[in-house]
Amino acid sequence: MRIRWVVVIWVLVLAGTGLAQSKRISTTLAPDSKATTPDARQAEEVLAFERQMEAAVVRGDVAYLSTILPDDFTFTHGDGWTTGGAPIRVDTKSSWLESVGKKPYLSRDLDSVKVEMHGDIAITYGRYVAKNRNASAGREQFSVWFERVYAKRDGQWQYVSHRTVHGPSY
Repeated sequence: MRIRWVVVIWVLVLAGTGLAQSKRISTTLAPDSKATTPDARQAEEVLAFERQMEAAVVRGDVAYLSTILPDDFTFTHGDGWTTGGAPIRVDTKSSWLESVGKKPYLSRDLDSVKVEMHGDIAITYGRYVAKNRNASAGREQFSVWFERVYAKRDGQWQYVSHRTVHGPSY
């Protein structure tokens, strides 16, 4: 009998924590989808913004990118940090823009990207596959699984943070 009450209480606790979670949407939207809720419309907006950002990276469009990166932007390369080690490198806004300005990529294609909306904060996670412009043999193409944070500030989306969670994989 005592075990039954423990189980009932545990189920109620778990149910209560599920009800207390923040409102969020996690979705992958097709380019031609019709978003029907405010969160879905914002998620669609974030995914379009992310595609624009990736296109600017390939073009080496530092002028555009500098307008969408806040001063506290960080880009964490490599997944060593996920197992207690060090990342390959952590870029600031200025060091990342310097790197992107050299136009190192032929392409960066997004794949399997999903978005979670938390009001004016969006978290995207997925993968991009990149082709390097000038690479040594065997390093022409790589993929990276990532998690990114975007924040809507003064009515505009800002690309706040990138963390590689797996990769790069050549």
